[in-house]
Amino acid sequence: MLEQIMRLGHGGLNTLQNIGYSGLFLVRVLFRKPNIRRLWPILCSQLYYIGVLSTLIIVVAALFIGMVVGLQGFNTLEKFGASSQLGQLLALSIVRELGPVISALLFAGRAGSALTAEIGLMKATEQLESMDMMGVDPLGRVVYPRFIAGFIALPTLSLMFSAVAIYGGYFIGVHWLGLDAGSFWSNMQASVNFRADVLSGVIKSIFFAFVVVWVAVFQGFACVPTAEGISQATTRTVVLSSLAVLGLDFILTAMMIGGW
Repeated sequence: MLEQIMRLGHGGLNTLQNIGYSGLFLVRVLFRKPNIRRLWPILCSQLYYIGVLSTLIIVVAALFIGMVVGLQGFNTLEKFGASSQLGQLLALSIVRELGPVISALLFAGRAGSALTAEIGLMKATEQLESMDMMGVDPLGRVVYPRFIAGFIALPTLSLMFSAVAIYGGYFIGVHWLGLDAGSFWSNMQASVNFRADVLSGVIKSIFFAFVVVWVAVFQGFACVPTAEGISQATTRTVVLSSLAVLGLDFILTAMMIGGW
């Protein structure tokens, strides 16, 4: 019994230590004066690897999710004689919730794991230590550009996800199920408010980007420099960032529309 209590206490202390270390790591990454001339080429390269190469999975997933939501929404609304409200249902559900959340989860699985594996491999091959010995700050050279690139890429991908998903629902509702196109778009435009709906989705995606990229770069920088350590860090990135996104989504939703 005593041994189990000791293990529990040891695990709690390790968790608190990691949280504190990650907070100090974030402060060291953010509070620095960037060199734009040196940062720009690396930032453009990381925007390509993190953002552009994630576009395909975002677009394909958005198209099918929009089609599924359109099909399910039509079947549900038809029971109540409100099938003309499909555009409203589709836009509100995707712009407010599905767009930011699912794009963040996909981004964590694709780009977040890649960031962790890349930085972890650089640590395992002692590239980070070599930079430090040459007087080059690895946080500024390696971590900071990737952090900024992920922070820019995810909100952009989230907007792209919402647009493609709405088009997928439009294709199902209008071209397949026979809804009137004018009614579809007019009901959507009348019900969607830019500040309350679109802007709230953008704000969510910004918070999700911050959390996902923070977890990804920290796990890569703090991982055990072995093959097993890198694989465990990559798994932790996907699991922790996904749970963080879902938990943060509830908090943000409650603050925006729950009266907090």
